[in-house]
Amino acid sequence: MQVSKRINDIPMSGIRKMFDLAGPDSINLGLGEPDLAPPKEAIEGMNRASSAGRNKYGPTAGIPELRQAVADRFRKYGDISGSNIMITPSGSSALLEITMSVVNPGDDVLVPSPGFVIYGPHAQLAGGTFTEYKLTDGDFQPDIDDIQSKITSKTKMLVVTNPSNPTGGVLNEQSYKALCDIAEDKDITILADEVYESFIYEGKHHSFMNQLDKAIVASGFSKMMAVTGWRMGFLCASEEMMEYLIKMQYHVCASPNMPAMYGILDALPNIDPYLENARKVYKARRDLICKRINDIPGMSIQPPKGAFYAFPSYDLDIKSQELAGELVKAGLICTPGSAFGKYGEGHLRFSYAADETKIDKGMDILESTMKKLR
Repeated sequence: MQVSKRINDIPMSGIRKMFDLAGPDSINLGLGEPDLAPPKEAIEGMNRASSAGRNKYGPTAGIPELRQAVADRFRKYGDISGSNIMITPSGSSALLEITMSVVNPGDDVLVPSPGFVIYGPHAQLAGGTFTEYKLTDGDFQPDIDDIQSKITSKTKMLVVTNPSNPTGGVLNEQSYKALCDIAEDKDITILADEVYESFIYEGKHHSFMNQLDKAIVASGFSKMMAVTGWRMGFLCASEEMMEYLIKMQYHVCASPNMPAMYGILDALPNIDPYLENARKVYKARRDLICKRINDIPGMSIQPPKGAFYAFPSYDLDIKSQELAGELVKAGLICTPGSAFGKYGEGHLRFSYAADETKIDKGMDILESTMKKLR
């Protein structure tokens, strides 16, 4: 049986590869999955909806009550209503649907490097190409000069992640304004991945929800409510663009998960105390992992301002894939920086969405492995 060229040309995620090599008792700091319990309102709401028979197809764009509730929560970032929101079966599918609705065969998409692993493949699935743009060292802001040097007549879309996976970088106001200016001047659509918006420890979130004339925002509930297995996300777009996105979603999935939508609807209005606690927990873990990393000779990190990833650099003359392989053999799962693009080389990604005991044990392995290799 033959497979399509479009899927054959796309590599398997470098994140998943490390799990195939790991032993059963390994310390897992490789996957960005919150270990906190979801809000009880979400669980109870989903169970109640399912028991009440709400298990049928729903509206393609999601139930109106949830679309409006999302708009009410995020209106602090822009003048949006329920008609600007579509509920999606995961943040990942929101990203794919946006790309498929914007990119034509032959178009080019600028993607951050280091950046999340699916942006480039999504461009390829849409028949386009992708070009990696650099982030600045240390604070991981988009390198505006590099972006401008890579814009061509084929550039159709610019992907921005804020806060960033894998770096934890948070967009500052200067970078935000520069990106908006580029989109305006060059008539390029911004795809803003804001799925980690709930987890910022210093600074403020600069959302593209107030730029819907030139931006489409993807976000989700998986990280916000620690319900990654529910696969629930949303996107925010202009009403004009929403017509096409809803059409695309119909052909992808018909409609999102009905009971889960009601669970999220029950939890969303009073989510702030839950998120305040989650940020407190993650910030303490961030401080722990950064201290442990900076205490290891040859490793360095500036504390990330958002998300729940540490992306330190190291000074060994060894590829990140090889170093991550040595750590897996020693019992620690992490992700090589090269999995996130060519400019991620020389780094490793650790998730601190794991408890302090696991972080400490993982850093013990990192310290001993680095010492052995040095």
